[in-house]
Amino acid sequence: MADSSNDQPLLVAEGLAKSYGHLQACREVSFKLYPGEVLAIVGESGSGKSTLLQLLSAQLSPSAGKVSYRMRDGVLRDLNVLGEAERRFLFRTDWGYVHQDPAMGLRMAVSAGANVGERLMAIGWNNYGEIRDAASSWLQRVEIALQRIDDAPKTYSGGMRQRLQIARNLVTAPRLVFMDEPTGGLDVSVQARLLDLMRGLVGELGLSAVVVTHDLAVARLLSHRVMVMKDGRVIETGLTDQVLDDPREPYTQLLVSSILPA
Repeated sequence: MADSSNDQPLLVAEGLAKSYGHLQACREVSFKLYPGEVLAIVGESGSGKSTLLQLLSAQLSPSAGKVSYRMRDGVLRDLNVLGEAERRFLFRTDWGYVHQDPAMGLRMAVSAGANVGERLMAIGWNNYGEIRDAASSWLQRVEIALQRIDDAPKTYSGGMRQRLQIARNLVTAPRLVFMDEPTGGLDVSVQARLLDLMRGLVGELGLSAVVVTHDLAVARLLSHRVMVMKDGRVIETGLTDQVLDDPREPYTQLLVSSILPA
C-alpha cells in the first residue's frame, strides 16, 4: 500500500456504540480508514464485528457516536444525518457490499449479465450494447465463462455466485467496499481462488475495504491493518503482520493459536 499518512481519511468512526437493551453489541469503537487501505475486523462469533460492519455501512443507526464518510466533493459527512435517498445513492455509486450469502447480494432469477448491468443502469448507463460489453468484461475478470452470461445465478455454484456478486459490486468503480465473511461457506480450494481474485482486484483498483472475518488467513491475505474485537470492544489493532505474528493481547494470542472457536 502506498503511504497514505498524508491523505485525508475516507471513513471515520468516533465513539461508535450499539445497544439492544442491556446488551452492548458494539462499544466505543473509533478508527480512521484511509484511501486504498483494507481493514480486517476479526473475532469469534458474537464479538460484535458484524454489528460494527452494519454501523459503518449505515444499515444500523448507532446508539452513540457517529460514522462519517468523505464524499467525492471532499466533504466529510455524518452518515446518520443523510437522507434515505442519499444513502441509496452511496450504495449505487461509491460503495459495494459483498454478503457472505451471495443470494442476498444478487437477483437470483435474472441473468448474470443483468445482475451486473443493473448497477450500471442505476448510475445512468442506457446503451444496451455498452452495458453488455461492460458486463462481459467483468465476468471475464472474475473468471466466469462468457457463455454463462445469460444464465441465472441460481444455476451457478457457490463460488461462481460469490464471484458474480463481486463483479456486480465493482462494475461501478466504488471507492469503498464492505465484505461480510466473503469466503464463508465455501470449500477450501474455492476459498483460495476467490481470495487470490479479491486480492488482485483490490490492489488493481486501489479500493478501500472493510472485511469482517473469523478466518485469520483471510485477514492476512487481504488486509493492511487488523482490528480484533471481543465483547463489542476493539481490544487490539495494528498492522496485519504485526498483530498476527506478535499479538499483544491474550485473547488475540488464543485466536492466532486457533484455540478459540470461530
